[in-house]
Amino acid sequence: MKTGAGRRVLLAGGCIALALTLGSAVLSAQEKPDAPTPQPDATARQQQKTTVAGEIFKNKPVEIVLGFKPNLAPIEHPDNAPPLAVGQKYSYAFQQMEDFKAHLGNVLQAAFSQAADSQPHYGQGWGPYAQRYGAAEADQVTSCFFIYGFFPQVFKTDPRYFRKKHGSVWSRMNYAASRTVVTKKDSGGLTFNTPQVLGQLFQAGISTAYYPQRDRGPGQVFLSWGLSLLYNSGYNIGAEFYSDLWHKAFRRK
Repeated sequence: MKTGAGRRVLLAGGCIALALTLGSAVLSAQEKPDAPTPQPDATARQQQKTTVAGEIFKNKPVEIVLGFKPNLAPIEHPDNAPPLAVGQKYSYAFQQMEDFKAHLGNVLQAAFSQAADSQPHYGQGWGPYAQRYGAAEADQVTSCFFIYGFFPQVFKTDPRYFRKKHGSVWSRMNYAASRTVVTKKDSGGLTFNTPQVLGQLFQAGISTAYYPQRDRGPGQVFLSWGLSLLYNSGYNIGAEFYSDLWHKAFRRK
């Protein structure tokens, strides 16, 4: 049987223990402030980044593994997309310059030119092939700068290609080919594609600085200009149907 003094000691010890427990709980609550409520704008931006990232990288594992950059121009931007700022136009031009697909195309272009011994007429052999490839790379850089950056800034047009997506195959091919001479204005509506037409002519003129002497005449410049415009129409047709063919090949909706 415990004495009265013993009970008082136990009671005092219990009170002290209870006080220490409550004090510890209060301190813990003070050390862990409430998590800040996420701002709606920040949450929306994060969701938008996640959505865009998913759209860029989903359904394209083969391209990413091989080093192909997904081309956002014909796929990601709807017809009512806001206009690009000046800096975005030059960023888009740089993206086109360093796109892996374009460099691979330059390798093939140099090979075909070598096989046919066509313009630029550097001759045969590995040395001339390297010159053809270097010329194709230089053509790519100058054309991208003028077509997608400088002239769209000057004439206030959108350098991107917007897919039609719907309609018959023939109507979509006509639409795609016509975008070589028709483009979208920053203010809305359509206009003559001066950046594409004039940019290709500037590129053909600049190429005379590094093409062989026999390819520097006005006739050769205008021939190169016309072929470049024709090639661009073919590229637009490929951009128009690329997504459809990809989805059909891999049975993805």
